[in-house]
Amino acid sequence: MSPYITASFLYNVYMRKILIVFAFLASLVIPIKTVNAIETPTSVDNNKFGIHITDENDIEDAARLLNSSGGDWGYVTFVIREDERDINRWQNVFDKLRRQHLIPLVRIATTQDEGNWTKPDPDDISSWVNFFESLNWVVKNRYIIIGNEPNHATEWGGEVDPTEYGEFVTNISKRLKLSSPDYFVMMGGLDASAPDNKSHLSEEKFLKQLTLKYPKIFEKLDGWVSHSYPNPDFSAPPTNTGQKSIKTYEWELSLLKRIGVSKNLPVFITETGWAHRTEKESDYLDPEILNGYYQKLYEIYLANNNIVAFTPFILNYSSPPFDIFSWMDNNEHYYGFFEETQKVLKIKGSPIQITEADIIFEIAPEFIKKNNKTYAVGIVKNTGQSIWIQGKTREANEKGKERKLEIDSPIFTDIEPGKIGIILYRKI
Repeated sequence: MSPYITASFLYNVYMRKILIVFAFLASLVIPIKTVNAIETPTSVDNNKFGIHITDENDIEDAARLLNSSGGDWGYVTFVIREDERDINRWQNVFDKLRRQHLIPLVRIATTQDEGNWTKPDPDDISSWVNFFESLNWVVKNRYIIIGNEPNHATEWGGEVDPTEYGEFVTNISKRLKLSSPDYFVMMGGLDASAPDNKSHLSEEKFLKQLTLKYPKIFEKLDGWVSHSYPNPDFSAPPTNTGQKSIKTYEWELSLLKRIGVSKNLPVFITETGWAHRTEKESDYLDPEILNGYYQKLYEIYLANNNIVAFTPFILNYSSPPFDIFSWMDNNEHYYGFFEETQKVLKIKGSPIQITEADIIFEIAPEFIKKNNKTYAVGIVKNTGQSIWIQGKTREANEKGKERKLEIDSPIFTDIEPGKIGIILYRKI
């Protein structure tokens, strides 16, 4: 090797240093794409009113109930069983909910066998994830509830097993959140009135056994589901408090703190309400009494800032055993508390929706002047969650690009997600 340093060598060293400096500076100024997590539902205007439904044909009535008297974007709780994972069916349901401005709270379930709901198969988690990933959700938060009252043996294959339930919740929550950070995952609501016997486990013992095996389980979950029923006999007055009342959730949150859960979990009361008399059952409350009972319930729930939604059980169920909870009678007329609920003043909710557009073809570049702005005309696909309404301007992310578009009014008709239309737009 020559003992002399050549000009070529010095030049190469100098250029390497320059490139290193440029690379460092670029790492500082080039924005890093971050992954958005779930949205806090109470960070925006939120209509807490909701209802539990079993049939997608009840969606319009649910909207009439929840989006009345100033309200918009109420909540509906419903079940999807593992043998019902038909993508076309449920996309149609989600699209219907989108048009009616209703937010879905989806409880997943297995199937019944000899009077019991079967245990979920761990190998079936992928099927759930793939199914949910195939749907265009109504709002950014994808609310998922894992099972129902697992402290009942009939809800878990004929036995109560907190450890096994905790394992399934942990695994499916992890898989869902790996596929999308928008999943808002919660445990199934527990029966706070359940005794300790061969077919039940009290809620307190269930949670203690669950957290003994999985002490950090609630750090991975996003909310608390409560079944706040006015017991005994679903008939106690709304002024009662404690474990077996419409304020069950307060007792539950206190219990969670006592067993070491420090996370502040927003509350979703997905089941509550009173049993009432029917043509076949006379041992329960007169439906007229429930007018005042529900008014008191709303007063209590609306005043609690930690409650995100409450969805009384159930809008329409005409046969035993749940007809005593139905808001509709056997003659397909709603009880008085339906109309009284419509009259209650509500909030116009503003849930966050993903807005995204894909420019399929630019018909004409930006040359149309409107409101001191210049717009292009193109064929554009709505690849987001919100419906593009005529007469309304909105911003949208351009699919596959690090920029936004201002979407002006669709020219001919409203454009729903997945649909294509001709619109005015400009890049911003």
